[in-house]
Amino acid sequence: MSKDQIKRIIAERTDRDGLTATSVDGVSLFRATKAVPCVPAVYEPCVVAIVSGAKEAVLDGKKYIYDNNQYLCCPMSMPVNAGTPTASPETPLYGALISLNARVLTEVAMEMESAGDTLPRNKSGSSAQGIKLSHWDDAFSDALLRLLQLGQNPTDTAVLGASRLRELYYAILKGEAGVFARQAFGAGNAISRSIAHVSSKLDEPISIDDMANRAGMSRAVFHRKFKQATTMSPIQFVKSMRLNNAAMKIAGGMKVNEAATDVGYISPSQFSREFKRLYGQSPRQWSDAHQLPIAVA
Repeated sequence: MSKDQIKRIIAERTDRDGLTATSVDGVSLFRATKAVPCVPAVYEPCVVAIVSGAKEAVLDGKKYIYDNNQYLCCPMSMPVNAGTPTASPETPLYGALISLNARVLTEVAMEMESAGDTLPRNKSGSSAQGIKLSHWDDAFSDALLRLLQLGQNPTDTAVLGASRLRELYYAILKGEAGVFARQAFGAGNAISRSIAHVSSKLDEPISIDDMANRAGMSRAVFHRKFKQATTMSPIQFVKSMRLNNAAMKIAGGMKVNEAATDVGYISPSQFSREFKRLYGQSPRQWSDAHQLPIAVA
C-alpha cells in the first residue's frame, strides 16, 4: 500500500522527465518515459528508490538492476554506467533520489549504538563493494512515504523535514544496507574519506601515495583495502571518475578541451586516447552521438 501511495505522489509532482526537487533538501523525485541505454555517470552518496519500472547501473563490469523490490544504496561516490533501458510512455519509470548526508547518517548510527540496538550483521562476511541493493521493507516504505507526504508546505518541511529524513536514515541502517552504509560512513573509514577527497579534487594532480598517506596506510595496504571497498584499484578508480565526469560534461554540452581540463587532464591527446580506450569513441564522436541522459541517478 505504501508503494502505491508513493507512486501516486511522484506521478502527481513530476510533470516532465528528469529530476524534480522537493521541499526537503537532498530529496528529489524523477520520471522517465524514454529508454536510455547505460552511459557513464557518477553516483554521489545516495539512495535511489524505484516504485515503477526499473533502472540499471554497472560498476566495474557488474550489473545492478533494481525496481520496486530493491532500492539502491551507494554510500560513496562511484563511477558507473547507468540508464533506464526499459522506460517508455506506456511503462514510465518513477522514483526518488535521496542524497546521503555523512554527518547525519553517522549521528543516527551512533544514537542506535548508544541505545543498545544492534545493527544487522553482514551475513556474507565480505566487505561491501561500492553499491548494494537492499530489499524494500515496511520500515523503509513507511519512512519514505512519510517523508514525501510533506509536499510543498513550507511549514511542514521546516518543522518535520529533518526528523522524517532521519527516520528514513534509521530505516536504511536497520535494513539490509545497514552494515554496508556503516562501513562507508563509520568515523574511522579512511577509504571513504579518501574517495570524498578525490571526488572534490579531480581537477588537481592526484597521487596514489598521497591518497595512502591521507588514509594513514602503506601503499600496499591502501591498495588492497581500496579494492575491497570499491572493486577497483585506486588508479582505475581515479581514471574512471575523471573520464565519467568528462563524458557527462561533454554530453551536457561542454567543449571537449574544457571538459578534459575540468577533470585534471593536461594533455588533450592523452585524454582523447584514454577516453576512446574506455568508451570506444573519441570525445568528439561522443559529443555528436550522446545527450545527457534523463534521470541518470
